[in-house]
Amino acid sequence: MNPFLKETAQKILESGRDLKGITVVLPNRRAGLFFTRYMGELIQEPVWMPEVITIEQLFYRLAGNTPADELTLIFELYELYRQIQTEPEDFDRFYFWGELILKDFNDLDQFLAPAKTVYTNLAEIKEFESDLSFLSEEQKELISQFWKAFERQNASEQERFLRFWQILAQLYDQFQVRLRTAGLAYSGQLYRQVAENTDPISKPEKHVVFVGFNAFTLTEEKLIKHFVKEFGAEIFWDVDAYYLDDRLQEAGLFFRDYQKDPVLGKTFPEEIPAEISQKAAVIHTHAIPLKTNQANLVGKLLEKVGTEEALEETVIILPDEQLLFPVLHTLPETIAKLNVTMGYPIRNAPIYAFLDAVLDLQRYAKWKNGQVFFYHNPVIDLLSFSYLKALDSEFAKEISEKIKLDNLLDVPVEALAKEGTLFHLVFRKVEPQDLFDYLGEIIQYLAQELKEDVIQRSYLYQAFKQLNRLKEIFRSNQDKGLKMDFVLKLFRQIFRELKLPFEGEPLQGLQIMGVLESRNLDFRRVIICDVNEGSFPPGGGINSMIPFNLRRAFGLPVQEQNDAIYAYTFYRLLHRAEEVHLIYTTAADQGKANEVSRFVQQMQAELHVAKPETVMIPVQLTPGKEITLEKTPEILQRLSGYFKKEEKDPDAKGFSASALSMYLDCRLRFYFRYVAGLKEKVEVVSEIDPMTFGTLLHSALEFLYEVEKGKSHRDIDSHTIDRLLPQVPEAVDKAIRKFYKKEAGEEFELSGQLVIAREVFIKYVKEILSYDQKNGPFRVIGLEKEYQAGIPVETAQGKVAIALKGVIDRMDIKDGVVRLLDYKTGKDNKKVSSIASLFDRDDKNRNKAAMQTLLYAYFYQHDNKSNQLPLKPGIFNIKEIYNPQFSPFLVMDKEEISDYRDFAGEFESGLSGLLGEIFNPEVSFDQTEDEKKCTFCAYKEICGR
Repeated sequence: MNPFLKETAQKILESGRDLKGITVVLPNRRAGLFFTRYMGELIQEPVWMPEVITIEQLFYRLAGNTPADELTLIFELYELYRQIQTEPEDFDRFYFWGELILKDFNDLDQFLAPAKTVYTNLAEIKEFESDLSFLSEEQKELISQFWKAFERQNASEQERFLRFWQILAQLYDQFQVRLRTAGLAYSGQLYRQVAENTDPISKPEKHVVFVGFNAFTLTEEKLIKHFVKEFGAEIFWDVDAYYLDDRLQEAGLFFRDYQKDPVLGKTFPEEIPAEISQKAAVIHTHAIPLKTNQANLVGKLLEKVGTEEALEETVIILPDEQLLFPVLHTLPETIAKLNVTMGYPIRNAPIYAFLDAVLDLQRYAKWKNGQVFFYHNPVIDLLSFSYLKALDSEFAKEISEKIKLDNLLDVPVEALAKEGTLFHLVFRKVEPQDLFDYLGEIIQYLAQELKEDVIQRSYLYQAFKQLNRLKEIFRSNQDKGLKMDFVLKLFRQIFRELKLPFEGEPLQGLQIMGVLESRNLDFRRVIICDVNEGSFPPGGGINSMIPFNLRRAFGLPVQEQNDAIYAYTFYRLLHRAEEVHLIYTTAADQGKANEVSRFVQQMQAELHVAKPETVMIPVQLTPGKEITLEKTPEILQRLSGYFKKEEKDPDAKGFSASALSMYLDCRLRFYFRYVAGLKEKVEVVSEIDPMTFGTLLHSALEFLYEVEKGKSHRDIDSHTIDRLLPQVPEAVDKAIRKFYKKEAGEEFELSGQLVIAREVFIKYVKEILSYDQKNGPFRVIGLEKEYQAGIPVETAQGKVAIALKGVIDRMDIKDGVVRLLDYKTGKDNKKVSSIASLFDRDDKNRNKAAMQTLLYAYFYQHDNKSNQLPLKPGIFNIKEIYNPQFSPFLVMDKEEISDYRDFAGEFESGLSGLLGEIFNPEVSFDQTEDEKKCTFCAYKEICGR
């Protein structure tokens, strides 16, 4: 294989010119490195090397200036925009489309388009689009049904909209003047300056050679033609007849135009190479199921590389940088050296995530009563980072648990700051203008703490360097006024583009590159991943404020040109390759079938490249094993903690109704929760989920019906309820404060979902009171009362009382009947097919709520052994209360269960039998067979379901 750059270096040597009198101009720096290397390989004795520069360097040298930082340019553009626009937006709103304006200015200049004419046309188009005066009201209505853009605007909004498009031409002209006055410039401006003033350019002292170009901007084309025509410059083209001679081949789009040009046409060789048409036998395509699996195939292909081969003759092209690390992990151990040109995105590094969370912390910080509070989410996120946990893991864990257990939506700064530590640096409120110093102090502290960690320090160095650059730019533009949201957006945008360069020798070892980094370079073995339509070539259009029709009319680049550039980049990799592997993915992506790139399809039709080889990655699926836990002595010992104690203990263990239901649903889940003690994840409740809804509703009703201290009951009649109805909003507010642990005098502002939920609570509570009022007087004898009871059960140790416990929402007496009511916010069924069905795990209609209320009746009778009144259990479904036929009581055989004692014997027998099974050493804790029950189980990941 003889690479193009080496072949060109040979021709320059053979020209007989003095090398030190030659300037070689290349599209990019990497091509320059390889060119210099090849030149060194060909030279036999010491000589001066030719000057090697990029096309950018040539333009900037002739212009006598270099482009300013983009952020600086946007600030300058905004300053001018404020002077021109009558009602300018804030800088944070202007910035993101200011980027678009600047990009369009650059395109206009690079392609020498008449900016004033373009923007005048654009303004007229927008005026036409927004002028609906010629339509009747019926026509407007009809059109708006199909085209949402035809929405009515008032006159001031329409005028402001048109004003924006009308000032763009003025903005462009005055921006040029402003930049020249300030000594600043953007790239396109410098290019235009040079291209429009070629006459004063004096003949260079050195002979200029342009090497390996494909798509010129109009400014580049004009300058190069001037050098060729006036100074005898040479051009070496890297082109193939396959796509040059075929007008349908997009890769040759630019070359065909240059070939017809009276100046550039003479620089093309008389005989165009025809290498690609001979490559069918060496091109292999591979279809692979999943995107990540491409890395496995790359590893397999590299295993075939012989130890005697030069690794630098093999390249892996990655159109998607996300494949970089999967590929690095699958490289064979025989590969000792490699060069990665892509860089590691700092957004994937832990420091980026940490700084992002720090900015989120500031975004939601607020002052209340002279004290700083932080929103709980970013606080919990930050406390989970190793940077803080390494300093004091116990403190971090303690604060996280306190936030969750106390349901703290806002965390006071005093609870977080520890003097002289990273906690103190992070957990303090700063103003937007102080953000850069704030982040800088945090980075410097971390750099000192992690001085032994080379990789982490590299991340921190890159982040600190970028931060200082932003800080200097913003410091000189302090009058713009920064908002926290904008700084957060800007940080994310700029830092996501930041990459950590890999250290290594660029000319040695296996080459791993992005698509555009491969320009001008040739390799013996080429492996290209992700050769899918939409990836290579990339999909999407050009991001611009100038529409397609104007861009096309004024010679500005459109997607067609972008596709042609990528097509050429693809095909030129095949020019001198001796082995080519093209890998694409077949799996659907976001609901769309992954389609092979059109480049592959073209070669299959025209070169008769072999059909893709389907690569099946061997996947050893280990079937999930059923988990069964035998009741070992240790497990039985743990279960004995549920034996009822003689003396009363408020902290004593006891099985609740939900525990028994969980056991019937899945024995293993019961084991995890009640035997192993693996508690489900606790989170701060910021939204009103069903459990929170129920808790708040219970509390509000408890406040309204509460029995005075020292009294055993409270009588409620119609007059009492009349007095209670106006107190409902206060009771709801009191319940919300209790839930969020806010004292009576403490400021607490309701916001978002909670405002709406409060109104719903008030409505429901009033309806419950109205129901109670209609259904006559009653005597409240207990609210939210916790009961502890025991029931004798046969165990391996003999008959033992097993502890049970639960909280009864409401107990009252009406017409000589004790009613035991459980408030429910769901649609629990009140029908009971039989008492036995309540303990039948195979019964899909098992009524869990009914078992709970019957268990409450057992608690009451156990605690009040002398009770002779009927016990009537009921489920108070809040959502059904508007039904005129609503009744809260359980129904069996189409009749209400009027007295629990009629079924007590059968219920207690079933309960004792169920508990006996739990304590039976012969019955293991195993998984449920009904996997539908696993859907919302907190332990399903442990089970692998």
